[in-house]
Amino acid sequence: MPRRKKQYKKHILPDPKFSNILVAKFINHVMQRGKKTVAQKIVYGALDRISDKTKQNPLDILDQAVRNVSPILEVKAKRIGGANYQIPVEVRGERKITLALRWIIKAAKERSGKSMAEKLAEEILDATKKQGGAIKKKEDVHKMAEANKAFIHFA
Repeated sequence: MPRRKKQYKKHILPDPKFSNILVAKFINHVMQRGKKTVAQKIVYGALDRISDKTKQNPLDILDQAVRNVSPILEVKAKRIGGANYQIPVEVRGERKITLALRWIIKAAKERSGKSMAEKLAEEILDATKKQGGAIKKKEDVHKMAEANKAFIHFA
C-alpha cells in the first residue's frame, strides 16, 4: 500500500513568444517570488543574445544545451543497517530536464558581472559546446555515481 497520495502532473502552458513548453519551464525556473514578467524579460533577452551571436534558432540551441547538461545517473541516499549509502540511480525523463535547467541557471548566477540575461546566454552557449559550470556539475554527479557503483545492488 502506498504511503503517499498519488502525484498529479502539472500541465504547463507554452510561453507566449515562442509557444514552446521548454521555454515556459525555463521561465518558471528563473522566476523568483512570483515575478514572471521579470523572468520572461531575462529569458527572452538571453535567447535574443544567443540568436544575435550565433545567427541560429535560439530554441534549437537551448534544446541542445539542455540535452548536453541532462544527467544519465545520479546518486540517492539510502539507509541500510544503520549506514547511509549513496546508491547510483538512473535519472528518468522529466527529472533530467528539471535538473538540467536548474544547473544552467545556478551556473549562470555564479558568473560574475553583466546582467542575468547575458550570463544566462553565455552559460547556454557554453553548455552547447560542452563546457561551463553546468557541464561540470553533470560530470561531478556522474563521477559520484561511478565511484559508488559498488552499491548498485542495494537499489
